[in-house]
Amino acid sequence: MDIKGSIESLHADLAAWLGSPAPFEVFERFAAAQHEQFSMVGISGAVLERDALLAGLREARNARPGLRIEISEITELARFGENVVVRFLERHLTEDETSARRVTAVLSAVEGFELGYRWLTVHETPVED
Repeated sequence: MDIKGSIESLHADLAAWLGSPAPFEVFERFAAAQHEQFSMVGISGAVLERDALLAGLREARNARPGLRIEISEITELARFGENVVVRFLERHLTEDETSARRVTAVLSAVEGFELGYRWLTVHETPVED
């Protein structure tokens, strides 16, 4: 799968999990895409490790009914072997609110992995919509 498709597919699963009573397989697919050493810096500036992220998300099924996540402005910044650094705009939309963040991420290509890439790290910066 190409990098764009991988990014969009992961966020489609995230939106489905957070925005609907999605089956648990959606969460499992999202979790499988996070590398064992995954960490992220969220929009609050806090660092979140993989286990903490997944524990919080596991409990957040349908917490934002109707959530849609739009991905745009995908730019490949660098590639080192199997790893790629990307930046993109991520917009979260519900009936009541919209928020956006600029995301920089490091992904690692995994041969034979359904989603194509596993996520190593993410850094989110809120942007005004």
